[in-house]
Amino acid sequence: MPDEAQFQALNFEQLSKAEQLRRSHEFLRRMLKRRSVRHFSSEPVPFELIANAIRVAGSAPSGANQQPWTFVVISDPALKQRIRQAAEAEEKESYERRMSPEWLAALAPLGTDWRKPHIEDAPYVIVVFRQAYGIGRDEGGNDKRIMHYYSEESVGIAVGFLLAALHISGLATLTHTPSPMKFLARILDRPANERPYVLIPVGYPAADARVPAISKKTLDEIMATR
Repeated sequence: MPDEAQFQALNFEQLSKAEQLRRSHEFLRRMLKRRSVRHFSSEPVPFELIANAIRVAGSAPSGANQQPWTFVVISDPALKQRIRQAAEAEEKESYERRMSPEWLAALAPLGTDWRKPHIEDAPYVIVVFRQAYGIGRDEGGNDKRIMHYYSEESVGIAVGFLLAALHISGLATLTHTPSPMKFLARILDRPANERPYVLIPVGYPAADARVPAISKKTLDEIMATR
């Protein structure tokens, strides 16, 4: 049995049904306006918005509460340029040689290609890393690996929290997963236990930003009840 001293009372606010519905509708209204943006303004963004969003992401549930994530925030123009150049090299190879015709056809309505100017244009880029395992110390003071449970799922949930927090803060984002992504660990000098998970440019959309005219599946298409 767990030690009761390890537990504390739940801090939970019971809302009225009217307030629950109001918050639910307001959050839905705001989130339905979220779009992936590929055209960013260079207008500065208060760093506090980025830090607060990462705090939200860090509050996400994780396997065994191991919190297997690292959020690297990049604003240095030279570093963003290096990342863009490496990402475009991998993406060019993918678009021209690695992607199947079916994959390219699926991407065609989005108008994407290997060019990634948004990496430099956005004032911030957040690179999320998954900690494949933890690093601790054994009795002799030597490094030892600590098993991380459900790290993929945990980081995916945290990224969802992060995107929602950034959007609610009035910022635009793009989820970008160049493949392969090992260059991110090398450029950002991350430890051996961290794996690049996603690259997220963050900022305000450019004044002339355009997005694909796409739609989302309806509630009936994505929800089943029994």
